Amino acid sequence: MNTVNDSYHSLLARHDAMRLRRQLLSPGARQAAEGEAGTRAGAAPPQQPYDGAADQRVITDHLELVTPFGDLIAHLYDAMFAHWPYLRRLFPESMEFQRRHLEGIFWYLIENLHDPDEVASVFTRLGRDHRKLGVRPAHYRAFEAALCEALRRTAGPRWNEAMEQAWVRMLRFAVAAMVRGAEAALGEPPAWQATVTGHELRRPDLAVLRVRTHEPYPYRAGQHAAVASPLLPQAWRQYSLACAPRPDGELEFHVRLTGRGGVSEALVTRTRPGDTLRLGPASGTMTLDDDLAHDLLLVASGTGWAAAKALLQELAARRATRRGAHRAAHLFLGVRHPSALYDTEAPDELRRRYPWLQVTQVVGEGPGPGEHHALAEVVAGHGGWSRHLAYVSGPPSMVGPLVARLTAGPSPALPAARIRHDPLPDRAQGLPGAGSGPGPAPPRGRTAPGTR
Repeated sequence: MNTVNDSYHSLLARHDAMRLRRQLLSPGARQAAEGEAGTRAGAAPPQQPYDGAADQRVITDHLELVTPFGDLIAHLYDAMFAHWPYLRRLFPESMEFQRRHLEGIFWYLIENLHDPDEVASVFTRLGRDHRKLGVRPAHYRAFEAALCEALRRTAGPRWNEAMEQAWVRMLRFAVAAMVRGAEAALGEPPAWQATVTGHELRRPDLAVLRVRTHEPYPYRAGQHAAVASPLLPQAWRQYSLACAPRPDGELEFHVRLTGRGGVSEALVTRTRPGDTLRLGPASGTMTLDDDLAHDLLLVASGTGWAAAKALLQELAARRATRRGAHRAAHLFLGVRHPSALYDTEAPDELRRRYPWLQVTQVVGEGPGPGEHHALAEVVAGHGGWSRHLAYVSGPPSMVGPLVARLTAGPSPALPAARIRHDPLPDRAQGLPGAGSGPGPAPPRGRTAPGTR
């Protein structure tokens, strides 16, 4: 990371440390501080519950004035960087990902505004994650002003004050939740520095990275983390943690090259042992229940194996140390060819290591529009999953059809509440997870597949 960004984040870290010290010395002042932070962000605590459904109706009734969102987002960033040029350093050099990311944010908010509690919950968690970007309440005020300017410019003469205020209230509601999440996380680092301890190129387009953070890194098997390389400051991508927590604190990530010039290329082809990366806080709910009440069904394809591997490791540890945790598991591992098993041993070795695990390898996955059809058919064809807890990890083209098959039957079907899976792409095709820059991030699904 360059010297300017290093100095900026060091200053913010000292500022956060002073704020945390004041909170610890005066616990009673915490609520007042959080209220003040929300006000500074342009989102004073509401005196009555937010009527998101009313704003949703206003916004959707006039949505054709500002959609597709491409022009709106272009005008927004033009206005923000023109009025506040110093904010440009909070964004990656290439804005393509950020624009798609912000489009996903807008669609999520508009489509879920009728459920303010859910939106608030999602954006509170995202506020914690956004601390790694160096975002402050003043940046949200700038974002709001730029958004209003962009809305007027995009919509033209038909735009009016009522429409604009509905957008402003929507944004302020999300921002207030993010500020609360950030304030509540002052006791943890905004990001963790990590040294690369191992880098193995398993295929020309896929690397297994091992890293060790400089401070303890809390997470659970099945969760994911945003990763940034100093080669691309302020560009972050999500990757599943490919191991359960270990005594030595070492972490593992499986990274597939998805394009040139991005984070995945930096991690796969330009990262070596001894290099330093940055990690955002762990998040995601694709984790094992504290009290497992069901046997497990795990379905993984591609680097979706990372999350399945971590879950199997935790289940094995539980079986070794806890009475009553003797749950069995069935793993379906989808690969295009046996040589694509880049990390795990052959299925026979997995069975020997975990006698309580059944492994079904499904070969012949594509490529093509129906590349994961075989995997979905084989899993559904086995049947008898209605009493299981399912974890599905892999590309959305596999997750969607498989979840649909499991919940559709044959009767009795597996209840949707007992299927935990990677998020499906939103209508804007934005990548899930925390992005870059001072706009809020779209929500994740039950966990994150990373950039696969």
